[in-house]
Amino acid sequence: METQFYEAQNFDISRERKHQSSMPARHYHNGYEIFYLVSGDVCYFIEDKAYQVVGGVLLLIDMNEIHKLVNASGESFERITLVFKREFMEDLFPDHNNFDVLSSFSRKGHLLRFSGAEQSAIERLFDKMVAEFNNKPPGYEFYLKTLMFELLIFIYRHQETSPRGATQETGIVNKKIFEVVDYLNRHYDQRHSVNDIAKRFYISPSYFCKTFRDSTGFTFTEYLNNVRIKEARALLVGTGLKVSQIAEKIGFDNMTHFGRVFKEITGLSPLKYRQTYRHIEQLSCGVK
Repeated sequence: METQFYEAQNFDISRERKHQSSMPARHYHNGYEIFYLVSGDVCYFIEDKAYQVVGGVLLLIDMNEIHKLVNASGESFERITLVFKREFMEDLFPDHNNFDVLSSFSRKGHLLRFSGAEQSAIERLFDKMVAEFNNKPPGYEFYLKTLMFELLIFIYRHQETSPRGATQETGIVNKKIFEVVDYLNRHYDQRHSVNDIAKRFYISPSYFCKTFRDSTGFTFTEYLNNVRIKEARALLVGTGLKVSQIAEKIGFDNMTHFGRVFKEITGLSPLKYRQTYRHIEQLSCGVK
């Protein structure tokens, strides 16, 4: 199987919605890579391991590790890819004998899962970085390094507090769960229950609940709510729809419940979120 080498830039970040990877071949490069899936689900191969990646999951890829993304379902997915060289960050921590923030990349296991609130926090960091990188305002390189260091500290601390063995390799049972994930990503606006899903995919409810959590890191309800709230966030910022219309559009039939779930995940009410982050999203798209 062909493996290609790519020279990494000092720093590069992009956020895109895609149907397939722009790098279809197995490849490696002389930079560190952070891959974050905003929404959708893909399979990611790193060296000899295969990871099921769903929205809200982050992958750390060390220098010269062979990797490849595969989107077997063909459905669209939104991802953030960040690649950087060590020298980009070197001047921020010249003496790191006691603490090397880049050690996160050499730890065993590549996959990190985040709660809904953590996803909101890390995606805000990414959005700021994308906006700085695309628009290049005065001093943008210094601010990018500051944001990058904050991100690396966030990742380091998350690893320190996460239980060991949190990564998961693809298995036969997990492929059934991936079918469920594909279905939820396409039909999040409909009503779903554990029993309905278990019946549709011919799995017992108790077995489904356990296997779904083992495979994705989320309970069924947590995952469905995360998918819905991600869509709500995009609609709040990118459209003029009323909050009640958005709640209905993404599958909530109760405004109070929607508001409570939205605040639990993002830390803000829907209206406050719209007011606060609309300008950040516009900057990320190059709108001034």
